[in-house]
Amino acid sequence: QVGTVESGGDSVQAGGSLKLSCTTSRSIGGSYCMAWFRQSPGHEREEVARILATDGTTSYVDSVKGRFTIFQDTAKKILYLQMDSLKSEDTAMYYCRAGPGATCRGRMNRGTWFGDWGQGTQVTVSS
Repeated sequence: QVGTVESGGDSVQAGGSLKLSCTTSRSIGGSYCMAWFRQSPGHEREEVARILATDGTTSYVDSVKGRFTIFQDTAKKILYLQMDSLKSEDTAMYYCRAGPGATCRGRMNRGTWFGDWGQGTQVTVSS
């Protein structure tokens, strides 16, 4: 099992930036797939970015491409999500998850993830 704790959420103006952090209970190197999800009221949870820890291969949902960057510090066991050019529609609770490497080779919003959802970190973007 890999536990996760998210942090870094805040309230910002549209066009601003935030960097979210996800601390994992185990090393995120090797063959793990790591991802960031978000959920806003009245909407289903969606996966916004993922990274394969082995080689750093990333994938993004279209709505965040060019604005969000997922990256990792395997030595410190921390996953990050750099969010730039934030829009009001990015307002949501953000969560991170870890899963087997095979999950990263499948489609987004699919796959297997370890453990349970964490408490998340709230991002609020005002226009």
